Amino acid sequence: MNVLMITESCFGNTSRIAEAIASGLRARNATVTIAAAASGPALDGVDLLILGAPTHNMGLPSPASRRQAGEKGGQAPATGMAEWLEAHPGDPGCRVVAFDTVTGTGFFNGSAAKAIEKRLRRRSVSVTARESFLVTSTQGPLADGEADRAEQWGASLL
Repeated sequence: MNVLMITESCFGNTSRIAEAIASGLRARNATVTIAAAASGPALDGVDLLILGAPTHNMGLPSPASRRQAGEKGGQAPATGMAEWLEAHPGDPGCRVVAFDTVTGTGFFNGSAAKAIEKRLRRRSVSVTARESFLVTSTQGPLADGEADRAEQWGASLL
């Protein structure tokens, strides 16, 4: 199975989760490519598309929230998942799943994965699985056990 994972990460936590998910997929003999949303990778020959981003202000990162992350010592890419979704409308021709990193759980914390799903649903694209992974603070690190849980989730996607 050919898997493309497109991510946005400001402090590296979402990237660490992406690597753990990829490890779980590779353990089940999948070929996995991880690309930054800002690079705009092509979707040719992809069987499973995984989209991941950190949760900022209860949803997807924006230019303003990326600037704020940069001011706090994180990476501040010019574009991210929201812009990638806008540039790639319509059916990608493969199964799609989404994940995010969050600093808390519950209604008032929001979810970038839920925002990804909502944007895709507007284009009649179904997200077949969605998961959130906990970080201890904005800068991280990941909460205990989250990398292992991400690896298991990745393996379960096949």
